[in-house]
Amino acid sequence: MKPNYYISLGIAACTMLFSQLQAQTQHKDTTLNRTVTVEQEYAPEILDASKVNVLPKVEEPTVSKKKVEYATTLLPAVSIPGSPMQPYMGKEVEKTATPGYVRAGYGSYGNLDLLTNYLFRLSDTDKLNVRFQMDGMNGKLDNIPYPNSEATKWNAFYYRTRANVDYTHQFDRMDLNVGGNFGLSNFNYKPESINNKQKFTSGDVYAGIMSKDETAPLQFNAEANLLFYERQHNLFSEQQSNSLKETILRLQGDVSGAISDEQRITLALLLNNYGYGGKTTNAETGDKYLKSYTAIGLNPYYELNSDDWKIHLGAHTDFSFGFDKSIRVSPDITAQYLFSDSYILYAQATGGKLFNDFRRAEEISPYSELPGVADPLSSVTPYEYVQRPYDTYEQINGSIGFKTSPYPGLWFNIQGGYQNLKNDLSYGLMEVSLPTTVTHYLNFAQGNTNNVYAGGNISYDYKEYLSLAAKYMYRSWDAKEEYRSLLISKPESEFTFDVYVRPMPTLSLNLGYNYTSRKSETDFVKMAAISNLYAGATYKFYKGVSIYAKINNLLNKDYQYYLYYPTEGLNFLGGLSFNF
Repeated sequence: MKPNYYISLGIAACTMLFSQLQAQTQHKDTTLNRTVTVEQEYAPEILDASKVNVLPKVEEPTVSKKKVEYATTLLPAVSIPGSPMQPYMGKEVEKTATPGYVRAGYGSYGNLDLLTNYLFRLSDTDKLNVRFQMDGMNGKLDNIPYPNSEATKWNAFYYRTRANVDYTHQFDRMDLNVGGNFGLSNFNYKPESINNKQKFTSGDVYAGIMSKDETAPLQFNAEANLLFYERQHNLFSEQQSNSLKETILRLQGDVSGAISDEQRITLALLLNNYGYGGKTTNAETGDKYLKSYTAIGLNPYYELNSDDWKIHLGAHTDFSFGFDKSIRVSPDITAQYLFSDSYILYAQATGGKLFNDFRRAEEISPYSELPGVADPLSSVTPYEYVQRPYDTYEQINGSIGFKTSPYPGLWFNIQGGYQNLKNDLSYGLMEVSLPTTVTHYLNFAQGNTNNVYAGGNISYDYKEYLSLAAKYMYRSWDAKEEYRSLLISKPESEFTFDVYVRPMPTLSLNLGYNYTSRKSETDFVKMAAISNLYAGATYKFYKGVSIYAKINNLLNKDYQYYLYYPTEGLNFLGGLSFNF
């Protein structure tokens, strides 16, 4: 054994010695060869087509999602009278979202702006959001006189208060969502009107569940709502303090199932049951004017989402029982085709019912009265009771458009279409002769209208430093001769421009312009075009603390959002905001 051991040890030593000699005699390579592998991350955008179903504005499909930010402006002008000033608040980009936000401002004409919001993260699965907002104005405006009346100053005020509570609990396979909302609108009418002031009170509670198990064969979403609304003063009652009340029980939901990875079928259901209180019955005849009303809407549709095509095929079927009995059907079709990376061709044909409840009546015109019903037994006025407006039905809203992004952050969009509305809700001027004087008021009215529209928009965003947006839309409204008075307040030419600049991390600047001309009617009143040039700034002078200011109506134009109701001249508002 020993000889074998020594022989093996000698062979190993010779091998090591030979390797070292070979390494010393080998020449070094003077050429450096490397292989570089370049990989480019694939980050596709998720394209999203949305329906165009608004009145009277048409919103084109949204292409890309945007991150969620705090709501830093007031409600749109369509839901708030033009007299309260909308404060400016620049975009604030935070690395991590803070749960609390407070904003407080004050300005000329008594403009008020209060907003507070806090998100309680109770646990990983429980969130509670609480929000309170109040805005409005109180100041003297140059009154627009009714016919045969004198021009005087108007001590106008309009305050709007909103409170919201929303709670969400995330189960393993579904989410539970409960909450409630409260609203109060307190304002006064023009000096020549029959009523002096008005107060709208609204509220609702809701509860809903939504499935989130993507592996389940069916997905569902269900929600129950109980809504109430009260108009404190009623023009056509014997006592103006006699209020009108509206209660709505709303059930809505949908069930969907996947056919494949790209295809899905959904059935959506909406049920509204309306009940009314107050002076709704003729004491002599027993006739009811504000009657109970039930509306049911069915919306089955098919969806295809592929790399090139996004298709939505469906139909709206609406049934009404009690007041406003009807059965109506309208299309629900949207198609979008993506070609050549960022070139999108889209088309849509949609419709459906617009519920003309007390909430929508306030959005269209808070100063208008509900339609009157003749009372032959009345010796004071030919109208003694009110009637709920019939629901507006959008028979069709069809359009085609083209959208493209030739450069990162830059988008162009052009579109045109046609819209047909049955029982379109608008308003006009009415005159009432009293024993001692003649007074005026705005009264809701309805009729069939249609319009052809065309326009486009352009937008550009460069990180958080620059944002540009411009939009123009032209509408050619038409109606039969007996309904042409409804077109007075309809928008004809709409142009908006807005630019946001952030020259430094602590300073942001904003400049914008809104222009809206109304339908010109030679036989009726002509409303002045809205022309609002505004500017604003926000400066963050401490962590989480900013100062903001905005100036509205820089051109000091005389215009009106609602017929015969003036808006503020040159005005400003400023305040502080806090993130915590």
